[in-house]
Amino acid sequence: MADFLYGINPVAEALAGQGRQPLELLAATGERNERLDNLIDQTRKLGISVRFLDRRELDRLAGHSHHQGVLLKLTPYRYVDLSALLQRWRESGQPAFFLLLDGVTDPHNFGAILRSAEVAGCHGVIVAKDRACPVTSVVEKSAAGALSHLHVCQVTNLSRAIDELKKNGIWCYGLAGDEGSCDLFSSDLRGDVALIVGSEGKGMRPNVRKHCDGLLAIAMMGQVNSLNASVAAGIALFEVVRQHRGEMTA
Repeated sequence: MADFLYGINPVAEALAGQGRQPLELLAATGERNERLDNLIDQTRKLGISVRFLDRRELDRLAGHSHHQGVLLKLTPYRYVDLSALLQRWRESGQPAFFLLLDGVTDPHNFGAILRSAEVAGCHGVIVAKDRACPVTSVVEKSAAGALSHLHVCQVTNLSRAIDELKKNGIWCYGLAGDEGSCDLFSSDLRGDVALIVGSEGKGMRPNVRKHCDGLLAIAMMGQVNSLNASVAAGIALFEVVRQHRGEMTA
């Protein structure tokens, strides 16, 4: 079954990227502006058909009215397997950099995390198949085009995936805020690294925690003692980026 991506910027990124294959562009009849006209021209230059529909029909297909007058029909999202992610890393010649998500269920959080992961240069994101949000059109919209460039792997057992990364010499660190966790900014995150982020409410499951090489905490200076999962992931991702850049310039 085909899927629909909505919004002018995400659709433009999908057309320019190497992700899912675009099948058809659907645009609202009578709604023309420069950005939409440029998108239609971009689509036609790629040899992809454009069809005009009543806006109410676009609302029905999208499930809401916040699509900016455009939907892109795509082939179903294809997850990659773990071996493909590892091969992509080896071919890059760069230190390994992966992100694992344990039970993130909110599609907006998931999309925001994927966007941060792509911008940070992750080789891929690994997610659990069960008790987690799949890639949907809402996720893709929140990711703002990141899924056109970033690979996502879906696994049945996240703990086994962590063990596989460790077998390949990758240090795996879980984000946790409890006692016994090391300070994120004082930890050595150079070299081959994977970060694990838990769910919005309960954090990492106990079995996943046990498979981590270490636990990291972000120092809290205010009265609230927790961060949104996507914010915590972004902070940790870019601490790895900072340390990797320092390693390259040392």
